[in-house]
Amino acid sequence: MYNETITFYSKTPPNKWVLPEYDISFWEENRTCGDDLKVYIQLKDWVIEKWSFEGDTAIITTACASIFWESIIGLKAEEIFKLWYKYIEELIGMPISERRKQASVLGLLTTRNALHQYLQDEKHDTFDDVLIL
Repeated sequence: MYNETITFYSKTPPNKWVLPEYDISFWEENRTCGDDLKVYIQLKDWVIEKWSFEGDTAIITTACASIFWESIIGLKAEEIFKLWYKYIEELIGMPISERRKQASVLGLLTTRNALHQYLQDEKHDTFDDVLIL
């Protein structure tokens, strides 16, 4: 069962739409559950100013992506590379079952890969990079 926060954000995600102006967009999928997510990021001086997403997402993916969004506005882009599953778990206030962990970090993973693409650093993170135990 999900807590009230997950239920609220899955039903009313405040940032599930396409930003009209963005610097980066990136699409990622979770083949385990079939979710796909595309993020849109607007940067100013390497600080995340705006972030939104769209895609075919399940309850946990939608909720975690929305909660994640609220926490990263104002962060420097490089700080995103230091975040992993435990960060998401702390944000939502509960652990996620093993079966749904990939879904919970899809927004984070997609954001990290969007930034890698923008930096042209030839890196591409996988779920293993954000599900470090």
